[in-house]
Amino acid sequence: GVLGSGDFARSLAIRLVCSGFKVVVGSRNPKRKASLFPAAAEVTFQAEAVKKADVIFVAIFREHYSTLCDLADVLAGKILVDVSNNTEINHHKESNAEYLASLFPACTVVKGFNVVSAWTLQSGARDGNKQVLICSNNQEAKRTVAEIAQVMGFTPVDMGCMSSACEIENIPLRLLPAWKIPIFLALGLFLCFFTYNLIRQVIHPYIREQKNKLYKIPIEVVNTTLPCVSYVMLSLVYLPGVLAACSQLYYGTKYRRFPDWLDQWLQHRKQIGLLSFFCAALHAVYSLCLPMRRSHRYLLIETAVKQAVEKKMTIWVEEEVWRMEIYISVGIIALGLLSLLAITSLPSIANSLNWREFSFIQ
Repeated sequence: GVLGSGDFARSLAIRLVCSGFKVVVGSRNPKRKASLFPAAAEVTFQAEAVKKADVIFVAIFREHYSTLCDLADVLAGKILVDVSNNTEINHHKESNAEYLASLFPACTVVKGFNVVSAWTLQSGARDGNKQVLICSNNQEAKRTVAEIAQVMGFTPVDMGCMSSACEIENIPLRLLPAWKIPIFLALGLFLCFFTYNLIRQVIHPYIREQKNKLYKIPIEVVNTTLPCVSYVMLSLVYLPGVLAACSQLYYGTKYRRFPDWLDQWLQHRKQIGLLSFFCAALHAVYSLCLPMRRSHRYLLIETAVKQAVEKKMTIWVEEEVWRMEIYISVGIIALGLLSLLAITSLPSIANSLNWREFSFIQ
């Protein structure tokens, strides 16, 4: 059974029907909403839908839970699957699932499917996150909902008892929780190196020689800053492992807990490494664009004019040519190796490697 007629309820009904389940949808206006659901799903009034189903997905907002109180007698003994989310983290003192369980003590409430989007339900698990987080105080009810999720093509994850519902409801509201510290770290390093390069390449020539080089800020200064951030970030990926090893050697055991700052650092290594690769990739693109700038063309023409005036046939400097060729070649190889590290950090690739293969690549 599905209570509700919104986008999520419609997507849920479609996926359940495609998975071979017999679905009945409960709506306050069944005649008007029937056309929105697949023909195989029966759309009727809420009271009728509740009578016909043993497992009921409650796909309505928390504010409307009280409208179901008239159906308390009919709902008794049923499994209610709460799929709702909040608009803010920890918006209420108790989770939506716990609130639903308090309204219907004769029912068994299971929290689940709230981390799955309506688009993922319609397109299938192949185009979205396969995990469905489930929690409940009743093991049998959890097992039933987990079996439904498996038949639908998802991977159920048991998150424990109902006290985990609040954490599950907060997951869709968090914006890149594991990336905040690495992103702030990268931005801080970028600002430091950008300020240094700005002083060195723009402000210093202007003060000493009265040369206006503000045109360097958008491309050259940024391009000089990006590799600095990249290799410092890359060093920060491997430094905590060295510190952890030193800590284990110092205390003579590997079972002693690391300090909180080192533990957090170790957990953010993948994100720091991917940001290092991102900065390196941007640096490569910026470097390729250097000859395309108007300022570069002006300087090239100016050099050609000076050469013509001085009647020089060539300005070829063998040492500078070789230095630049080797510099670019080594840079390309370095970017290729960093790309390999970034690719192997992806879960889909890392899961296909055994520990020896992963260590060899590192």
